Amino acid sequence: MTHSAATDPAPVRSTPCPAADDAVSPRSEDGRRVSEATYWAEYYDAPDVCYEWNNGLLEEKPVSSYETIAVYKWLMGLLEHFLKVHPIADWVVLEMGFRLALAERVVIRRPDLGVVRHDNPHPLRPGIVSYPGTFDLCIEALSDLRPKDIRRDTVTKRGEYAGGGVPEYYILSHHSEHQTFYTLDASGLYVPLPVTDGLVRSRVLPGFQFRQSDLCEQPDWDSMRADPVYAGFVLPGWTAAEQRAEAEAAARQRAEAELARLRAQIEARKQ
Repeated sequence: MTHSAATDPAPVRSTPCPAADDAVSPRSEDGRRVSEATYWAEYYDAPDVCYEWNNGLLEEKPVSSYETIAVYKWLMGLLEHFLKVHPIADWVVLEMGFRLALAERVVIRRPDLGVVRHDNPHPLRPGIVSYPGTFDLCIEALSDLRPKDIRRDTVTKRGEYAGGGVPEYYILSHHSEHQTFYTLDASGLYVPLPVTDGLVRSRVLPGFQFRQSDLCEQPDWDSMRADPVYAGFVLPGWTAAEQRAEAEAAARQRAEAELARLRAQIEARKQ
C-alpha cells in the first residue's frame, strides 16, 4: 500500500531550535584592546552594544533595572520642566560620549544624561555625535546587577568625572542608599551636595531642586504645581492660567452679587 505525501507524517527534527536569547543576543567584545582611533571609527556607534573606552580597552556599558530607569525618567522630566522655564542649559541623552584626559590615562565615557550650560566654552551644537568639551552635570542610572557594575558607577566613574572636572555628578537608583549627588570642591574632589530638609539643590543649575524621597515616589506633575518646592518651574503656565480663571470667576461672582443687590433696591423702591 502506498501513501501520498499529504498523509505521510512530518519528519522529526533531530536538533532543537536555538533559544531566543541565543538567536538575538549580540556578541560582546568587552575587554578587547583597541586604539582610540579604532574605537571612534568602529565601536562608538556599534548598533547592538554600547561601548565605552578605558585607556585602550573596550568596556560594555551595563544596563539598569526597570525601577531605576523609572527614577531616571522622572528626574529627566523634572529637568525638562526646569529648563523650559529657566533656559540656562541644554542636555543630551542616548549616551553621547565625551573624552576625559586624566592624569594617568584617557577614557571615553557615555553618561546616561549630560547637561551643558550656555556659558560652557563648548556649547552643544546641531550635528555633533560626541561632545568635545566637559559636561557640567553627568547623571548615571546605576547598574546594580553585579557588584562590579555598582563599583563602576560609584567609584570608578566618580573618580574619573572628578578628575576630568565635571562640576556635578548624580547617581540614580531605586534604592535610596545608592542615590548620591556630588559637587566639586575647591581641591577638585567630589563632596556630597548638602541635603537640607530632604532637598537636593543643584549648584550648576541654580534653582533646580527636588526632594530626594520624590525620586522613588515620583509624584505626578499636576500635583507638583501646588508644591512650593516645584511650583516655580513645574507647569507654571497652567498654574497662572488657573489663577487667572479663578480671579475672573471671583470677579463675575462679585459683579453678579452687586447686580442682584441693585435690583433688590430698585424693587424695594417700587413698593
